[in-house]
Amino acid sequence: MKNLFFSAIAVLLSCQLASAQLMDGQHTFTRADTLRGMITPLRSCYDINYYHLDVKVDIDKKFISGSNEFQFTATQNFKKLQFDLFSNLKVEKVVYKGTELQFIREFNAVFVNFPNEVKKGTKEHFTVFYSGNPVIAKRAPWDGGFIFTKDKSGNPWVSVACQGFGASSWWPNKDHQSDEVDSILISISVPKGLQDISNGRLRSIVQKPDGFTQYNWFVSNPINNYNVTLYIGKYAHWTDQYKGEKGNLSLDFWSLKEDSTKARPHWDADVKPMLKSFEHWFGPYPFYEDGYKLVEAPHLGMEHQSAVAYGNQFKMGYLGKDLSSSGWGLKFDFITIHESGHEWFGNNITTKDIADMWVHESFTNYSESLFTESKYGKAASTDYVVGIRGNIQNDIPIIGNYNVNSEGSGDMYYKGANMVHLIRQLINDDEKFRSILRGLNKTFYHRTVTTQEIENYIAKQSGLKLNKIFDQYLRHSNIPSMEYKIENNQLKYKWVADVKDFDMPVKVSLKPGVYTLIKPGTAWKTIAVDKSINKDNFKADPNFYINLKTVD
Repeated sequence: MKNLFFSAIAVLLSCQLASAQLMDGQHTFTRADTLRGMITPLRSCYDINYYHLDVKVDIDKKFISGSNEFQFTATQNFKKLQFDLFSNLKVEKVVYKGTELQFIREFNAVFVNFPNEVKKGTKEHFTVFYSGNPVIAKRAPWDGGFIFTKDKSGNPWVSVACQGFGASSWWPNKDHQSDEVDSILISISVPKGLQDISNGRLRSIVQKPDGFTQYNWFVSNPINNYNVTLYIGKYAHWTDQYKGEKGNLSLDFWSLKEDSTKARPHWDADVKPMLKSFEHWFGPYPFYEDGYKLVEAPHLGMEHQSAVAYGNQFKMGYLGKDLSSSGWGLKFDFITIHESGHEWFGNNITTKDIADMWVHESFTNYSESLFTESKYGKAASTDYVVGIRGNIQNDIPIIGNYNVNSEGSGDMYYKGANMVHLIRQLINDDEKFRSILRGLNKTFYHRTVTTQEIENYIAKQSGLKLNKIFDQYLRHSNIPSMEYKIENNQLKYKWVADVKDFDMPVKVSLKPGVYTLIKPGTAWKTIAVDKSINKDNFKADPNFYINLKTVD
């Protein structure tokens, strides 16, 4: 009773807190946001071990039906838990030990009552049966939901993308990034004549008596809910192997049949060089047991673990555009490289709260520069990462609001990548920098993490004080400005930043053609400069993403 009392108080306080939070004065978060975004005692009381997701997709009716079995270990004694399913989908029943359990629904949360107390350490399971018309995305993958469309030959083409929006938009689960299921069997039934491709390895194909075909895919590695997916259509399939750091990695390619002749040479150009580059920089591909798949999707792309969604129309760049305006962005297919980079940052290393999604996107965005470096050299890589600054808004902080399923600024991509690049300059040792990237993927292998864990690891391994840099670039919208003036061959300089006593070193041109490391603080300092240096030709090393501001 005591535990239940304090759990109730904790839930009440957390909900009150969430409803009072503001994001830049624009949005008030609600209890629904808290139920989705917070790990309350009704969610932390059980650890997910295994799911069996069994879903039938009626394409004509845009209707799904089926079940999901939850196998879990109790982390404490409890009689009630929460799982998640969008309110537009009907929970038909929840079955435990042959008995239907009582449940209530609130927004997109479902609260289940057990007949007896589940004891800490015990392994139990229950199955949720459900059905309904799922949310259909208006602009996938940005808004989330199902995509029901047709290929150019008029055949059905169906998929789903739900990062941020929520996997509970189409299947019942504990919908929080902090608890990745250890393994999952994904059974998708589709109309006869169509194929389903999902995560992991295909175990069997079963012809059902109702005219549907069931595809059973098994994922043997931990996987986050939003990565679980399906692709339904008429596909061509071919295979290959990559000799990687952990042996032979199976490669499976699935394009629409009508696109196979252009897909094969296009993907061949990037996939193996990409894997070679990323294994060099980040360490072994994290999911050898489940293989690597690239699957053509009816949306732009998504990092679906071991079944990467591809929708870049077999163009170089980003739908034929160079996001860096440097020319180097047209040397590779953006979606193949970026979404595959997420296998390391996002899928191998996953943040507990989506507010910390910069860990996924900043390192993965920087993977584009590292791939460019692997193929074309360091100067090309620098041009690329400097070039993407044109996309930065500096609007709101990169880190979002915690416990309410709130992402931060889209600057987590381009600004975040430039922050990683800046830290690389401060480390000033590319082998050490590479060892840190590989060390992150080894230390946090198949784990969920917090921002603080990532910050602390990089700081410890680099031997640098980085807390103020992380604070400025992640927790404030502005970048630091170095104010300066040059008089009588003397440079006077200081930082203006949001972070108290900001003191990041930076390289500047104290003489022509050379960048020298100086250590500004928030108080004025002075250093000699070459007589040819003046306020008009004084520069900061472009590898450092800062503002320079001359003052009188």
